[in-house]
Amino acid sequence: MPLSERILRRFSFKNPAPDVQPDSLNYNHVDLYYWKPLNGSQNFGDHLSKVIVTKVLADRNHLLEEETKHQRTMLAIGSVLHFASDNDVIWGTGVNGKVDVNEHTFSRLDVRAVRGPLTREFLMKRGIPVPEVYGDPALLIPHIFPGRFKKDPQKEYVVVPNLHDLKIAKVLNLKNVISPVWGWNKCVEEILKAEFVIASSLHGLIIAEAFGIPACYIRLTETENLFKYNDYLHGTGRGEIEFATSVAQALEMGGMQPPKFDAQKLLDAFPIDLWEK
Repeated sequence: MPLSERILRRFSFKNPAPDVQPDSLNYNHVDLYYWKPLNGSQNFGDHLSKVIVTKVLADRNHLLEEETKHQRTMLAIGSVLHFASDNDVIWGTGVNGKVDVNEHTFSRLDVRAVRGPLTREFLMKRGIPVPEVYGDPALLIPHIFPGRFKKDPQKEYVVVPNLHDLKIAKVLNLKNVISPVWGWNKCVEEILKAEFVIASSLHGLIIAEAFGIPACYIRLTETENLFKYNDYLHGTGRGEIEFATSVAQALEMGGMQPPKFDAQKLLDAFPIDLWEK
């Protein structure tokens, strides 16, 4: 898809679309697309896409800005599958339940891993081969940053609202709120200060579970479709998500069943060949 068309879709799309960054490199390279608010801030969960892909590449002596044999586009973290175009590479991306199926205009993709089996089923029904490799790449944080982040429980709980729930969290005067527009590293560090994580942010839940902290989904508004939460849970060996509607109820419910996740399998599925061939 030409850059001009991507920009047009970004500003006309009914639901949030990934950040469209100007293609300023005058040589073949791999573009990484992820969602970013139009006001120039960043949503920590989506920004983890760049953080994780950059770190995995660096560990293998590569960078995003390298010249490659072929021009490609890659999508990793986020419910941004609807923004993919033919031949794009998918590593961990999932379907956004708020987006109409007709917004998915691709007919062929290079899929290495998806967030969960619900996304896999969606793509398979469209005739696109998808390996049974599941997991949101944010689960890899403890593995690719060994020793960088450590649990340091100082609070009974923290609340991590989805970006769209941030205002309601302030209206409700919730305590121990972690803003999703803080820096990604600060969000991770603050999550690790809790004994229990209550989140409407999917990546608030994921980071907690990646470090073995019990977590509960709180549904503060009806903005988010449950698809992405169920996709993540099914992809980590569990069933449909249950949720609380208040902090008190979340504390009473306790954490979800721990995830089952093969970090090495997801890492092995990383498309390093885009840089090495």
